[in-house]
Amino acid sequence: MPGSWCEGLPSCLVHVAHLSLQDFRSYATAEVPLTRGVTAFVGPNGQGKTNLVEAIGYVATHGSHRAATDAPLVRQGAPRAIVRAGVVKDDRKALIELEINPGKANRARLNRSPVPRPREILGMLRTVLFAPEDLSLVKGDPGERRRYLDELLTARAPRFAGVRSDYERVLKQRNALLKSAAAHRRSPGPEVLATLDVWDTHLARTGSELLAARLDLVAALRPLVARAYAELAPHSGAADLTYRSSLGEGVELSTDREQLAEQLLGGVAEARKQELERGVSLIGPHRDELVLRLGDLPARGYASHGESWSFALALRLAAFELLRADGDDPVLILDDVFAELDAGRRSRLAEMVAPAEQVLITAAVPADVPPELTGTTFTVAEGAVVAEAPESKGTDGDAVAGEAADDEEVTLG
Repeated sequence: MPGSWCEGLPSCLVHVAHLSLQDFRSYATAEVPLTRGVTAFVGPNGQGKTNLVEAIGYVATHGSHRAATDAPLVRQGAPRAIVRAGVVKDDRKALIELEINPGKANRARLNRSPVPRPREILGMLRTVLFAPEDLSLVKGDPGERRRYLDELLTARAPRFAGVRSDYERVLKQRNALLKSAAAHRRSPGPEVLATLDVWDTHLARTGSELLAARLDLVAALRPLVARAYAELAPHSGAADLTYRSSLGEGVELSTDREQLAEQLLGGVAEARKQELERGVSLIGPHRDELVLRLGDLPARGYASHGESWSFALALRLAAFELLRADGDDPVLILDDVFAELDAGRRSRLAEMVAPAEQVLITAAVPADVPPELTGTTFTVAEGAVVAEAPESKGTDGDAVAGEAADDEEVTLG
């Protein structure tokens, strides 16, 4: 499988060597060479910096951190968008291509050969993205935190894209049946109940697999989140996370998938009357919650702005460490993050992410890029992406002014 190209290796230090865009967001075309280490895209807001890193994130996850659907990703007036990423692991090279077709099926190619389904290339590139939208992980609805868990599950094991798809399909069919029964406002007949029994079984089976994986994931994340938060905010309370099931706080969840399926089936049976009245599924992983706590209080509603930011960053840093422990160093993307942090948190975060194989940063001004994260810089403004001439080093190791040289402009339409 494409996603298994690093299997059997002690580590997998992957980086993006080239990004090519066609009709993606604001870019008619773009060709951006990239290297290992730190790359910063600097320029005023609204010039297309985030569009570049968003495209790389899309290659990894097949989703955007800024848009719920694919339609906004296609440049206005264009029928489709194409994103290509040249990915390198040591001497192994791969060209990943995604064709985004709003309202239609997207297409994917690997090394210019079509693959049957785009999700079959999930795992070729892994990213961990920090963005201002991450505040919703702490302050937002439970769905944001469920998505965080499920996206991390898929990054670690791409087969969970299929598990999630199967569960969502079952949930959609079951909700349609419940909604139809509720609309008639009368007791459902035996045929409806028999059909509902079948969908109950499907929901319990697919839901138990997703639920078991989430429980294992939360157990692995807890110490990593606590440690990351303590490093980012050493004078704040201790961070913790727990998983709250729709089955109720008093239910002790099994660690066995078959037993979990039985628990879900029992919970669905108990909730059937209420579900028929309301026309919606009330039991299952789609109703669960990842509870974030600072000390004895829930982070949502009680954490300050700075504490919320630190918690959100701790969740992302924990995801990075977990993927790294799996033997895969993901690409780190920091989208306009440092401007939101005070000097202490900015410096501590920079020190924590500096060892990554590849770090991509967007910033409005050069001063927003911490000195701990020096590397290649692109200026993004008025539809142009310009690579700044690198500083040369003197024999004593100090940076000296380079000879006059024209900046290299990246090809753009």
